[in-house]
Amino acid sequence: MSDDDRALIAAIRDGSETAFNTLVDRHQQAVRTFLRRLLGNDADADDMAQETFLAAWTHARSFRDDGDVRSWLCGIAWRKARGAQRSWFRRSARDTAHQELSSGLAGGASMEDRLAVKAALQALPLEQRAAVTLCLVCGFSHSEAANILGAALGTVKSHVLRGRERLREAIERKT
Repeated sequence: MSDDDRALIAAIRDGSETAFNTLVDRHQQAVRTFLRRLLGNDADADDMAQETFLAAWTHARSFRDDGDVRSWLCGIAWRKARGAQRSWFRRSARDTAHQELSSGLAGGASMEDRLAVKAALQALPLEQRAAVTLCLVCGFSHSEAANILGAALGTVKSHVLRGRERLREAIERKT
């Protein structure tokens, strides 16, 4: 953790709203990117990101001083997403089936390919989708993703490998 993040956490623990606002400004993009890819719906993801930061504010004392703030925040986001009802995830996937996948996952691909990848991503089991999103879209390492998801490193690697293959198959079926 950087000294800046260490100072922010200390100030947040003392009740500094300014420090909290700085923390949000610094890390909200990573949390929102993760949730948007995981949930497939920008509005729902933004709402859950707000819930994530509210939880971070109220539970700042639970942060381990030797940890990484971005990973801690994405871990909170993952637990919030996983706690949501499964029907909410299915409804979100259906509602966004025709949304264009943003540049992080298939930037140079055709619209048809992006839609195929988007549908394939939403069809993955939730844990696999989370691992794929963290590692392939958000740029987390396998070990960081394992820490965020509270899963074994081998499990995350397996999820990413299988998920990547399913996404590749979706593109090949469309071509």
